[in-house]
Amino acid sequence: MNCIDLIRKKRNGEKLSRKEINYLISAYTKGTIPDYQFSAFLMAVFFQGMDFEETTDLMLAMMYSGKTLDLSDIKIAKIDKHSTGGVGDKVSLILAPLIASCGVCVPMISGRGLGHTGGTLDKLESIPGFKTNLSVKQFKCQLKKIGVAMIGQSAEIAPADKKMYALRDVTATVDSIPLIAASIMSKKLAEDLDGLVLDIKFGSGAFIKDYKNAKYLAQTMIEINKRSGVNVIAILTDMNNPLGSYVGNSLEIIETIEALKGRGPKDLMEITFALGKAMLKLAKIKGGKNLLEKKIVSGEALNKFKEIICCQGGDIRIVKDYSRLPVAKNRIKVIAQKTGYIYHIDTFDIGMLLVQLGGGRLKKEDKIDPSYGFKINKKIGDYVKKGECLVEIISNNKTKAKTVVKQMHDVFAIHKTPCRRKKLIRETIWR
Repeated sequence: MNCIDLIRKKRNGEKLSRKEINYLISAYTKGTIPDYQFSAFLMAVFFQGMDFEETTDLMLAMMYSGKTLDLSDIKIAKIDKHSTGGVGDKVSLILAPLIASCGVCVPMISGRGLGHTGGTLDKLESIPGFKTNLSVKQFKCQLKKIGVAMIGQSAEIAPADKKMYALRDVTATVDSIPLIAASIMSKKLAEDLDGLVLDIKFGSGAFIKDYKNAKYLAQTMIEINKRSGVNVIAILTDMNNPLGSYVGNSLEIIETIEALKGRGPKDLMEITFALGKAMLKLAKIKGGKNLLEKKIVSGEALNKFKEIICCQGGDIRIVKDYSRLPVAKNRIKVIAQKTGYIYHIDTFDIGMLLVQLGGGRLKKEDKIDPSYGFKINKKIGDYVKKGECLVEIISNNKTKAKTVVKQMHDVFAIHKTPCRRKKLIRETIWR
């Protein structure tokens, strides 16, 4: 086959066959198609799209570019959860141990933060000693031992996706629905799952701003899974506010532990319980929210988090002593300039200001400081008086922090009249 002919075919809006898609993915993964040509293919997909069949074929080609797990010797239900990413979203950190404490196997392969969104791996790696680069063999051993593991994508699992994502990032093709769907599902279906719960986010702090496009992504991924035989529930959640009280890697670990101790913020726990109930439903375990709350009250969920930390080389003492986590000492307050109601928050800008501060990355190779972050004191719909603190900036770089203070004022729109609080959960879609 000829790569140029296939680029032209997709550029012209024609449908690619399974053989043609397999050729493109295989040749690119092996390096026989160069980045500059594959970039053209990605841009053609970005503008012309793919139908369900093409997207499914793309996902399968990416999934079979590497190893797939065989977890058939684990006899309990194997259920994972994936979020499309948002600011302050640490739900996976809470859900993995919580659902595992209910007797479900949770094989979680997560990603790093990029751009305005935080990454589960970066948050976990703010725990001293914590290792996310387990081999497939180590991953399976841990799943058998404690029922849960949280690792990064290895060279063994969906290597095509790893290579393609890096290219999408630098070619402005990240937010293409067929590419997003194929990327997510190629990793998740390689895990040999019985079920998957998707947290599809929309709003100012999400990759997909528009609710209709988020719903279309959810429907696309559910259709893919229908053809692949995995049960899926998709929940569409609002990301116009940062989720929880903290944004920043080690700060979100602290908030995770607080949540597992029963002291999580209301909005964070609402999303956590909704996704958790869906995971239990797919696992055919009764109890719903009541069971999840019991596991937190009894301490079983927190104990499972300790087991994850212990198995993956982390310092378990952080659960009791937060001072063992890297948290910057210096705090600067962002003060409200007038009295009124929070009408809008540019949550995307909050994520990007964390990058500017040094707590996030624009490129995969960027180094981050896990001790930096924000404490969010006000959300949309809250009443605020002039002089009250909107946000605390936590950073030891005082020069950058002062610059961020000035820009943070523009993130919050304050109006005189009250406004409605946004519903966190818009819709649930299942197979």
